[in-house]
Amino acid sequence: MKPIIAIPATLFLCYRAYSHKSLTPGGIFAAFLTAIAHAVHPWNLPFALLVVFFLAGTRVTKVKKDYKATLTVGSQGTAGGEGPRNHVQVLANSVVASVFSIMHGYQLRRRQAALLSSVTTPGYNPSSPNDLGSLCFSWGGDLLVIGIIANYACVAADTFSSELGILARSEPRLITSPTLRKVPRGTNGGVTLLGLAAGLSGSMIIVAASMFFLPLCTDETAGKLGGGARGWSANERRMLMLGLAIWGALGSLMDSFLGGWFQRTVRDVRSGKIVEGEGGSTVLVSTETSASESKAYDKNAATADEDKDATAKDEAAVEEDDSVDKTGASDGKYDARDKHRRPSFGDEKPSRVVENGWDLLDNNDVNFLMAFIMSFGAMGVASWYWNVPMHQIFD
Repeated sequence: MKPIIAIPATLFLCYRAYSHKSLTPGGIFAAFLTAIAHAVHPWNLPFALLVVFFLAGTRVTKVKKDYKATLTVGSQGTAGGEGPRNHVQVLANSVVASVFSIMHGYQLRRRQAALLSSVTTPGYNPSSPNDLGSLCFSWGGDLLVIGIIANYACVAADTFSSELGILARSEPRLITSPTLRKVPRGTNGGVTLLGLAAGLSGSMIIVAASMFFLPLCTDETAGKLGGGARGWSANERRMLMLGLAIWGALGSLMDSFLGGWFQRTVRDVRSGKIVEGEGGSTVLVSTETSASESKAYDKNAATADEDKDATAKDEAAVEEDDSVDKTGASDGKYDARDKHRRPSFGDEKPSRVVENGWDLLDNNDVNFLMAFIMSFGAMGVASWYWNVPMHQIFD
């Protein structure tokens, strides 16, 4: 990509993220490095997809943001909803595409250099390496291009599905449950028809953008530098768009399966809402405290006067528990951010319980794993369909 375009565009993205508070300072720095990794590619495609994903993702995140914040609760006792994304979240969605972009850009420039060195025609002096052959994308071309598009189609579908699916009128169904049981909104692995449709829409946006910026070859422009053998027919272009759009939507489903199996979902007992970890991190679960453990804690941690105060606080907590309605509202005495409260809240029961899932991955791990699997999976399907060996991505 030309520096005259890449530099202002990168600065604009960083400023927009800062002014809209969509990224933390660490997230902005990670986005800056990601933009550089995409901008070094000779094509505009990788950088354009990064921009489209960022703008579309931040837009859907803000749809009914205040209302979505009431549907879940934060792990620190604050309101739920998506806050500014940090560097881990940025890299989880884009690092696979960044690596592929660097690899494919290197392939193109190496081919240019090899072809330039092989020119032996006396008096031939090309004005630029592009004069040696077309940089367009031929049918049956480089698999890494498919991987880059698939990555952003899948992460966009996942973002759209998560941010808009939670607004569905119907309760989500747990996709990993044999009975597809209903679960609270925000549950990892919970899906709705609105979320599935939103995921397909997000994938289609990325695919449409890729078709606009992807330099597809015709039979007249097909050349060695872009890989492949010939140009694209109109029917083959339509098949490429349809296949990538569906693959992106499948990525959203893959994320739901991975989240439902390997990511622990924690539910707040009193409000019945799902607890979201800050920055996609794992949510801690308070353990059940027995009566004897509580008495030992009171004896060792406080004086006789402090014991009396602690007992009064426990009794007040029980009364406040009765005052909490189904929506989680209270009379104002209960403060979830009080870090000095006993974990049992006076009722000898945990305040948070596991709704589903194993505690093996956090949300960022799931996003990265999904992007990795689906990107390589898309290249595998293209390798089979085009009869192009997978090791070509390293050539």
